Amino acid sequence: MELTRIDDYRWEIKKSGAMNVDARIYSSSALIGAVKKDETFRQLTNVAQLPGIVGRAMAMPDIHWGYGFPIGGVAAFDIDTGIISPGGVGYDINCGVRLAATGLFESEVRPKLEHLAVVLQRDIPSGVGSTGPLKLSDAKLKKVLKQGGPWAISRGYGEPSDAERTEDGGCMSEADPSAVSNRALERGRKQLGTLGSGNHFIEIGVVDTIYDPGAADAFGLKAGQVTLLIHTGSRGLGHQICDDFLAAMTKKVHQTGINLPDRQLACMPINSAEGKAYYRAMACAANFAWANRQILMHLAGDAFMSALGISPRDLSMRLVYDVCHNIAKIEAHTLEGREQNVCVHRKGATRAFAPGHPGLSDTYRKVGQPILIPGDMGTASYVLVGTQQAMDETFGSTCHGAGRVMSRKAAKKAAKGRSLQQELEKKGILIRASGKGTMAEEMPDAYKDVTEVVDVVDGSGISKKVAKLRPIAAIKG
Repeated sequence: MELTRIDDYRWEIKKSGAMNVDARIYSSSALIGAVKKDETFRQLTNVAQLPGIVGRAMAMPDIHWGYGFPIGGVAAFDIDTGIISPGGVGYDINCGVRLAATGLFESEVRPKLEHLAVVLQRDIPSGVGSTGPLKLSDAKLKKVLKQGGPWAISRGYGEPSDAERTEDGGCMSEADPSAVSNRALERGRKQLGTLGSGNHFIEIGVVDTIYDPGAADAFGLKAGQVTLLIHTGSRGLGHQICDDFLAAMTKKVHQTGINLPDRQLACMPINSAEGKAYYRAMACAANFAWANRQILMHLAGDAFMSALGISPRDLSMRLVYDVCHNIAKIEAHTLEGREQNVCVHRKGATRAFAPGHPGLSDTYRKVGQPILIPGDMGTASYVLVGTQQAMDETFGSTCHGAGRVMSRKAAKKAAKGRSLQQELEKKGILIRASGKGTMAEEMPDAYKDVTEVVDVVDGSGISKKVAKLRPIAAIKG
């Protein structure tokens, strides 16, 4: 298998052997070396071998090793002949990002920033095994799984307009709680309104640079404005759904005649009973995650007002957008001049719909979909916008973050003897974490340069830069 450079941002592996399609990597000269050395190179060509794959198997510049599919992977499958794979979605279903803008500026927040970080950490449950403020009966939990973000909004956690600023309105209508196991329900019952652990975080930032004034204005972003970024997903419920269906599909995939290059790619035909059941259960986890981030934004707003001693009007917190990662969706895309429905897997990738796309709400249809790219806790995060180039090349997809270059074990080893908290505070960034281990696992050195990653997707045209957010405080799960 030979990796061929197409241009400054595109690299390809031509179809050979058992591959059904070509594979494409969006990367730069500085980033591609890590891909060549890593198992992700093999994982991407394995995806290209799956039945019914259309277009290309693709990887975004934040690509790194994952379970089955590489993280940063995008693949679409024909509805009639293709498959659906839990490994192509991931364990943390709809691990996504929510951005809120406030009416505050850095000079108003900086004097009380340390107290604000303390209050956020106190009032927002985080860490392994954390439990949330809501006690849900089976009936209420199933309503959450069916209704998603709008369920939380209807209970006073946000404004009706929030649904218009959330991908898919915060609800996949295909969700069916009867497809979710009792074990998954039990794991999710006490976790609504919790941040979780690992790379999940709440970040207070400042709009540092505006690249596209028109799009920034449409998104309600101004230079110097204080922002809130929330990164979390479907918690234990989504993890268990992935586990349940991986086990079931691993047992049955041999009956379909599908030859897997890697058992972690366990899958079933999209139209099989098992494939349809997974899609319905996955949609439940996606809805849980949207409800979770909706509630967390409300809790964070209360923490801001309490810590700073201000009113809702002073805070003026407003949702910019909520994007979804780790998902499979049935979408209409144009292939060889003909529109057809395909099942797009985005694992560690973000939807990037272009201006005018019918899948966007009226709020952003003219400008295109907002895209949120968090960096590591010591650099920057970015706001991008979707493009027609993404629709033409990547099934309306782009990157989702910086992408790891160190395993968590390697990061802990590299962090020994260092005071990461002091290093970051010298840069003006306050960090609060549930433990030193979490901080070490998530240290900036463990990730690629997010600016380099964003420059690739911007340079290739599959999304365009709108604004850069500079972190001033982060709460790690």
